[in-house]
Amino acid sequence: MFGLDLTVIAIMALAALAFGGIIFAVMFNRISAEANQARRFNNIKERDQFKASNATARIQDAAKRRKTVQDSLKELEEKQKAKHGTKVTLKKMIEQSGLKITLSQFYILSGVFGVLCGFAALFSGFNFIVILGAIFVGALGVPRWFVSFTRKRRFKAFLDEFPNAIDVIVRGVKAGLPLNDCMAIIAREAKDPVRSEFGRIVESQKMGLTMGDAIGKLYQNVPLAEANFFGIVVAIQESAGGNLSEALSNLSGVLRDRKKLNNKIKAVSSEAKASAGIIGSLPMCVSVLIYLTTPDYISLLFTHSTGHMILGASAIWMSMGILVMKNMINFDF
Repeated sequence: MFGLDLTVIAIMALAALAFGGIIFAVMFNRISAEANQARRFNNIKERDQFKASNATARIQDAAKRRKTVQDSLKELEEKQKAKHGTKVTLKKMIEQSGLKITLSQFYILSGVFGVLCGFAALFSGFNFIVILGAIFVGALGVPRWFVSFTRKRRFKAFLDEFPNAIDVIVRGVKAGLPLNDCMAIIAREAKDPVRSEFGRIVESQKMGLTMGDAIGKLYQNVPLAEANFFGIVVAIQESAGGNLSEALSNLSGVLRDRKKLNNKIKAVSSEAKASAGIIGSLPMCVSVLIYLTTPDYISLLFTHSTGHMILGASAIWMSMGILVMKNMINFDF
């Protein structure tokens, strides 16, 4: 009953093989696609692991280079501070202010102005102490204040034009010009005081100084952090090499960001400065108004010894208050 003919068994085996072959032919593309997908996935995974290892190595190398550059910057800045010092003489202040006078001429002009102030106080009918104070202020106070004011104004003009000069150097270096030619272009076409300072650099190079030493003198003439940054960048590029255009382009961006931050600080602190100015000037303004309306009421302060003591104590307290307010509204960054 259970016997099977060999012919039937062969037919069944051939049918099974044919059915298996048909299924394999139908599923071959899918099987091969899955195999290729798994192979590609493994390749991508290995490549990502290789890139991650390379990226880690690059990050570590960049961190090491950044640390080396920071150490070099710190060392150069300490050397320059030790070399130049922090004390500025009157002669150097006159040179940095851009005034075309010598130290002896400054002393002569200060003496003449002090004498004129003394005569003005004498003809106004003030007593001997006020005349001496006018001579002191005219000879020592106002001329030095004028030099300091002119110096700060020149530094501000330098900071306004300095990023544009660095951009000129960046474009010139990218175009293939040497750094010396870029300096000469700035010395011819930039605005003062950048033009005069870069002219000094060009003249120093003509006298035989190296680029690093010539640019190092810029910080002596313009003792600003921005000028120091520029000298350090060029000094590092001269000693260690590197992409000067990229470094100076980053420096230009930093200088513009510092200027924006400075303007923002001025805008934020303008209200406090206005309040300090009103509070500081209010006693003097009230005294002048009282003197103009009722001079007999306030004249005791100028004619009596007790009034002189009150004026002296008031001046001391006012000076202390003004200094405190000035320190409160000044921001260093």
